[in-house]
Amino acid sequence: MTVDFVSGAPVETAPVILMILFWSTDIQAQSISPPAEYSVRLVNGTTSCSGTVEVFYRGEWLGKTLLVDGAGLCSGRLEVKSNQSWASVCEADFDQQDAEVVCGELGCGAPAALQGGLYGEGEGQTWDKEFQCKGNESLLLDCDTSDRKNNTCLPGNAVGLTCSEPDDVRLVGGGSRCAGGVERYDQGEWRTVGADDRDKEAVAAVVCRQLGCGSTVSVLPGNTTRGFRVDCSGSEPSLRVCWRTNYLLPVVTVICSDLLVQPDIFLTDSMGGVSRGHEGPEVFRGYNFTITCSTQPQYPGGSFLLTFTGSNRTQTQPAVNHSAAFLFPAADDSHQGNYSCVYDNYVFSHNFSSESELLSLTVTASPLPAFIIRHVVVLLILLTAITTIYLYYKVKTVTQTLQVI
Repeated sequence: MTVDFVSGAPVETAPVILMILFWSTDIQAQSISPPAEYSVRLVNGTTSCSGTVEVFYRGEWLGKTLLVDGAGLCSGRLEVKSNQSWASVCEADFDQQDAEVVCGELGCGAPAALQGGLYGEGEGQTWDKEFQCKGNESLLLDCDTSDRKNNTCLPGNAVGLTCSEPDDVRLVGGGSRCAGGVERYDQGEWRTVGADDRDKEAVAAVVCRQLGCGSTVSVLPGNTTRGFRVDCSGSEPSLRVCWRTNYLLPVVTVICSDLLVQPDIFLTDSMGGVSRGHEGPEVFRGYNFTITCSTQPQYPGGSFLLTFTGSNRTQTQPAVNHSAAFLFPAADDSHQGNYSCVYDNYVFSHNFSSESELLSLTVTASPLPAFIIRHVVVLLILLTAITTIYLYYKVKTVTQTLQVI
């Protein structure tokens, strides 16, 4: 059995690998430091003693495919291991299906950007084959290949790939996707995540960042639930980059700043005084209208603040059934401008708020033709109803007369 280290020095025998694995496992169980250079692990196996060998080098676990010079493990210039050296890949030899395989192999989400030269040029050789993945392969090197159509790869064409962060972390039990106990999807199941008291803030920062939930507001005291230990510095783009062990510690419970979902704002009326203009909703002068704020039923209570950019006026109402209606009795030019709803709630001993998108409102004169048409329609409806009633009773009277005769 052979393991090619990044330096090119091979390890020839299985016993050596097993010895290193036992040493690495001991580090996982007892050390709070990251793994030493050239630590070894087995991944994607059915047990902890089987799978593909990876080497920890310069802060990363290296397989046969890497994204380098990016912001994290899920973005960068694509490089593929060939024998004992790394090669960049030409954009002409790589497509979207190939990108899907790479992102999956690295444990990242779906491809978000694929562009030649996006992360610079490789210093070494260029891969000499064209990849022909179907999209369902587990590894890039499992894909079919063919001879390259062009023997040279022009500068600026080394494949740069950005994958979305993996959807392998969630917060549960907090009433929001941005609050709760930390869980990570690992080996086919969701497992709780634990940490030492001194490491919880760093783990929380990584979790909030990975979920797109803003920054950490608080880390709640742990309960009796325990999860596998994770050590982070706090700057990692995702939790999977952090050092993980199977040592159990109290679960990390995180509250992130973007706890509340964005509320909705919409305009209604009961008199036909609202129409849809080229630049948004329009209200006819003199008609009443209502602006309604609503949010998803995450937490009880709270209040809505309606802000208006045309002046310093604001209105506040308590949230009833997670919504509030603001009535304006007669529209005039002072009501024209941009409105937004701000939902405030006191949850987990902290104040949280979330603002809706802007509602741009225009006040305009009621168009005379539309006014006339509405009244003509009303008169026609009344006339039709009267005619129908008249004909009904006339027919009924004639029928009764014929029966008497």
